[in-house]
Amino acid sequence: MSEGRATPLDRFLRLFASVSAGEGAVVLVMALNIFVLMTAYYLIKPVREALILASGGAEIKTYASTGQALVLLGVVPLYSRLASFLPRRRLIAVVLLFFATNLVVFYLLARAHVPLGVPFYLWVGIFNFMVVAQFWSFANDVYTPEEGKRLFAIVGFGMSAGAVSGSFIAGRLIGPLGTYQLMLLSAGLLAVSLILTAVVERRRAEPVAETSASPDASPEDMSGPNGFVLLLRSRYLLLIAAMMILANLVNTTGEYVLGARVKAAQEASVAQVVRAPGQTDAAYEAAVDARTERVGEGIGRFYADFFSVVNLAGLLIQLFLVSRIVKWFGVRWGILVLPLVAMGGYALMALLPAMGVVRWAKTAENATDYSLQNTARNMLFLPTTRQEKYKAKQAIDTFCVRVGDVAAALLVFVGTTWVTLSPAGFAGVNVVLAAVWVVVAVAIGRRFRGLTEGDGA
Repeated sequence: MSEGRATPLDRFLRLFASVSAGEGAVVLVMALNIFVLMTAYYLIKPVREALILASGGAEIKTYASTGQALVLLGVVPLYSRLASFLPRRRLIAVVLLFFATNLVVFYLLARAHVPLGVPFYLWVGIFNFMVVAQFWSFANDVYTPEEGKRLFAIVGFGMSAGAVSGSFIAGRLIGPLGTYQLMLLSAGLLAVSLILTAVVERRRAEPVAETSASPDASPEDMSGPNGFVLLLRSRYLLLIAAMMILANLVNTTGEYVLGARVKAAQEASVAQVVRAPGQTDAAYEAAVDARTERVGEGIGRFYADFFSVVNLAGLLIQLFLVSRIVKWFGVRWGILVLPLVAMGGYALMALLPAMGVVRWAKTAENATDYSLQNTARNMLFLPTTRQEKYKAKQAIDTFCVRVGDVAAALLVFVGTTWVTLSPAGFAGVNVVLAAVWVVVAVAIGRRFRGLTEGDGA
């Protein structure tokens, strides 16, 4: 379209990215869609932290990631099978409605006082990665590589803004409403996301041409191998998978250090329960439960505030830096920023592992992850085939992420039982892992440039 046909919305969005005439409305709906999804997730993220840390502790939280990886071994092939038989719109609807229904069930179980710490933690991890990965598969499907490089910064802004919104709302509502009611609000937002997806489907009815498919292939055809098979067939996808494993190994190990310090601080702030002479078992157990609940609420408030700061920083990075970094330096340099930030942060933590240092190092790491890294790594799928966008991306963004978490669980187990690593020791290990991550990111950047410039796979 010509410059003269650009709408006021198009011209406004050009303050943040290179928006062509007529693109503003759809990209804004896409940004609103991921905004809603991230708000839904961050409403229940403090709930997850409160339930798992209050009932099990930081070690149980880290070890629970192993269970998520095992569950995903079955979930990823099931998702691939659904993608092979369902049209895109129905696939998205089935997944969103499934998770919304699950949240209602969890709410009812919680009201019945069923212990939910580990089960809900497992579920939230699967929910977050599957729903967000599916959204980005959809975004990669409706935009060409050239469009995605220009517009994903705006879509990513919606993601960062949703994270800020969700953590802010959770921090304000967890007190007056209670922990469990946030589950119902999150379920309602998933229904809103479904409506927004339908709007985009109507505005961009035809998906982009598949990169390497036959010209005779149907645009809705995603039959064929599952995500794991597609992943193993592509060296490019294997490199992306390796990057995701390393990124989550580093991040989850850092989360363990932060979680352990947060729990210790909250337990120290709430008086221990001492059984009084003549106190009945029921009264004593009630006092213990009340203390556990107060510790959990304190942990929830800390993480709500922590996520608010992280997501606000990520929002500012997304708004003012991401599109400019991608435009000036390219995607291949964009994916190098986070491992370099992680190396610096963990080096500082190794030298001075105080609570304030751990908190602000993790703030810098997570803010970069949720903004620049998230946008850049989703751009990596722009030159892939349609099957790879949906099936292989689900395998990478769910199972491979959890493999990194399992590796972190093993590291925590060894570091707390056999080697007895201090927080500084865990940080030192992360410095080495981040250095390997830098090497993998360089290799991915080279192959991405080859794919987008037509130099082969």
